[in-house]
Amino acid sequence: MRSFAFRIVTALTLATTPLLTHSITALGAPKPREVLVYSARIEKLIKPMFDAFTEKTGIEVKYFTAKEAELFERLKAEGSHTPADIFITVDAGNLWLAEQAGLLQGFDSPVITKNIPAHLRAKDNAWVGLSVRARPIMYSTERVTPSALSTYEALGAPRWRGRLCLRTSRKVYTQSLVATMIKTLGEQRTEEVVRGWIANMRRIFNSDTQMLKAVAAGQCDVTIANTYYLARLTVKDPGFPVTVFWPNQNGRGVHVNISGAGVTKHAKHRTKAIQLIEFLSSAEAQNLYADANYEYPANPAVKPNTLLLDWGEFKADTVDVAAAGALQVAAVKLCDRAGYK
Repeated sequence: MRSFAFRIVTALTLATTPLLTHSITALGAPKPREVLVYSARIEKLIKPMFDAFTEKTGIEVKYFTAKEAELFERLKAEGSHTPADIFITVDAGNLWLAEQAGLLQGFDSPVITKNIPAHLRAKDNAWVGLSVRARPIMYSTERVTPSALSTYEALGAPRWRGRLCLRTSRKVYTQSLVATMIKTLGEQRTEEVVRGWIANMRRIFNSDTQMLKAVAAGQCDVTIANTYYLARLTVKDPGFPVTVFWPNQNGRGVHVNISGAGVTKHAKHRTKAIQLIEFLSSAEAQNLYADANYEYPANPAVKPNTLLLDWGEFKADTVDVAAAGALQVAAVKLCDRAGYK
């Protein structure tokens, strides 16, 4: 359990500088046997791993959870006075932006080099992928045969007119998909693909879950979504009539993104922060992480949850996920030009 003082902090906002100063004070003076994490991932996903780390090392993990935007602004406002040693969030685009804003620092680690593939982390380990979030094509098992599907690009073909549902382009998941396509296909070809999607689009959604339910209900036949959303629905309803198609298997592979972590620029417990991130990349922690949210392990030596194994193996796109951040602005502009809202 977190202390009363630390739970008070989670209710604070970033409205004024004095309030920020109070939040730092509320966390208490740094202790030699602890590390403090700012996490955009909710408590139930991170606490089992933190508890395992504490049991293994004796180092206590304190954590503050909030939306990534709030954490980003908090780190900027706190500057060198931040109590945070580690920043955890989802999407390589968010991690890249934190790195570019000077909020994270790199470190050398043979453990990370061994456990996490190079394309899933920053070159200097300023951020490190901890789980993989595959975003393949999903389709109705009642109205679509898998032989009709092939690539992300082919979803712009006339056969899918009025049959495609999409997640809003305002969501970072979409922006990262388009950004990595720009990296691989070039901006002109990617815009052609996106315009094809829009021509075939039935409806845009703000939620992957609602989008998948729309496919099941017959509002559309195909979509692009993160696998863990389908896993959650399938656990609740084993007969849920939507399944996965792994696109681009004869080419670049399935688009993947990450959740990840970085050591903050002004970490007071840098060595322990690195130790925690190394532990989170290990098989022990990766199994806990993958099972908690049905994500794929970033460590290739670790098998995913059995539910995910039922969908079969797939070739993943190995483009450097840093492109999700570096080309995010270009992706947003492209979507605007194509009329993708």
